[in-house]
Amino acid sequence: MNDSNLSRLEIIANELIVIFEITSPPIPIESMLQHPRSEMWEEVDILQLTYGFLMKEKYSPRMSLARLLARHIVESPWGQARKLKDLVPDEEVVRKFARMLIMPLPMIKALSKSAHNPPEMSTHFEVPLKDAELRLQEASSYL
Repeated sequence: MNDSNLSRLEIIANELIVIFEITSPPIPIESMLQHPRSEMWEEVDILQLTYGFLMKEKYSPRMSLARLLARHIVESPWGQARKLKDLVPDEEVVRKFARMLIMPLPMIKALSKSAHNPPEMSTHFEVPLKDAELRLQEASSYL
């Protein structure tokens, strides 16, 4: 995936944070799924939950819900209007988009530089350590 598409996904993820009026972490993934804004989706398809939902790692159910949210956003009329299927063509990019949603770039930037490490990010955003590490790598060019 090229940098231009990743930048567009970052913008879209931030747009969602604004639409849902989220001002600080942790991102309320469950609430976003249950109370979508108009033109997003009618119901949540729980069958789209990934295996990670059942894992015992701390916060892994939240990441599974974030991936479910990302898939629903891509498939929704809202996502279709933004041509998200072109930007999110496979599961690898779904995972990146989910990390953008649950750890929005503006909220990462708002953290002190000393908090830009996987353990701090994991605790602050309530995400698994590995996802915090990946998000920091993905966002490094913006920080």
